[in-house]
Amino acid sequence: MSKSIDFYFDVISPYAFIAHNKIKKFHADKKILFNYMPILLGGLHNLAGITAPAFNKFKMINMKNDCDLVSKKNDIKFQWNDNFPINSLNIMRGYLLIKKDLKYDYINKIFDSYWVDNKDMSKQENINFILDQLKIDRNFFLDGIKNKKTKDDLKLLTKQAYDKEIFGAPTFVVNNKIFWGQDRLGYAIDETLN
Repeated sequence: MSKSIDFYFDVISPYAFIAHNKIKKFHADKKILFNYMPILLGGLHNLAGITAPAFNKFKMINMKNDCDLVSKKNDIKFQWNDNFPINSLNIMRGYLLIKKDLKYDYINKIFDSYWVDNKDMSKQENINFILDQLKIDRNFFLDGIKNKKTKDDLKLLTKQAYDKEIFGAPTFVVNNKIFWGQDRLGYAIDETLN
């Protein structure tokens, strides 16, 4: 059976941020490999005909409260972002573009900037700050996120997620079984033992 877990995520999801922080605890444990699978959550919702919680007043209130509760319970630093929701398209394309050995640090810094430091990650200067920290050439990044292949790759990953009947983020996939939500990580880990 698989000793790896596919983690479908978009930085726009506060629950994906929480899941990422839970995964950090297992990051040093090489017995389980977490494959980060970027998707565009808005695109996935469109394919599935889902209205995001951000556009429903009651769901939005509950989601804010729930994220606070879950973060405190799991000792995760978290602050609801004043700019939620943003268009995460360029961030997610950027993840596909950069070198493999920088992907984890890139997404970790983006997540923290958005969901801990309350930065407006729709502003290029905030992304540039992270690019500079990681020594990623800004022009390479800006040109690359406009590249047709990069655009097509993100669309394809999102469509493949939909084809697997994934409808939200975070989602974990192990042995072709879907586990949706940050609170299902433990079940996904258990599945690696079966």
